[in-house]
Amino acid sequence: MKFLKLIPILFIFFGNGPYKNEVNAEINNPEEFRVLSNESKNLSISNVKYFIREGDKYIKNGDFEKAKDFYLDARKLAKQLASFYSDLNSSFKGIDARIPNEMQRKGKQTLQILAESNERLAFLYIKTEKPEVAVPLLVETIRIMSPNSSEGKEAYERLIQLGFVETKFKG
Repeated sequence: MKFLKLIPILFIFFGNGPYKNEVNAEINNPEEFRVLSNESKNLSISNVKYFIREGDKYIKNGDFEKAKDFYLDARKLAKQLASFYSDLNSSFKGIDARIPNEMQRKGKQTLQILAESNERLAFLYIKTEKPEVAVPLLVETIRIMSPNSSEGKEAYERLIQLGFVETKFKG
């Protein structure tokens, strides 16, 4: 027990060692530390596109389960990104107009890719005879892209084909 009391005294006497040159904080390439700006990182629109491409490959090979997993991953990541961009957009409104403008632009790109992943996933569910699972995806696409967009019109047309709605949209 007496030895434990000596430890602080030893630290005071000998110290923790010299601090000189212990930390190298020099930044030679500032872009190196912007890790999420690279195309290959996890939290990016390019990664959502990657998941969609991989799902498409599995669709071509007839492996619907693996394709579904990739489309679900794409959808999940796109929703996360859209949420983050929306939160940043609303947080900086009225403070610095440049940041909300950027977040709005990135948010629109994310919603576009989310609609694409929803479309692919809905098509997969329809193909595997699970149209009841496709309906919420199609409705979400209409909600996030608007009924007047090409994605919204296609989604509504699929809802008509499934028999979920009957009235034709003339927009």
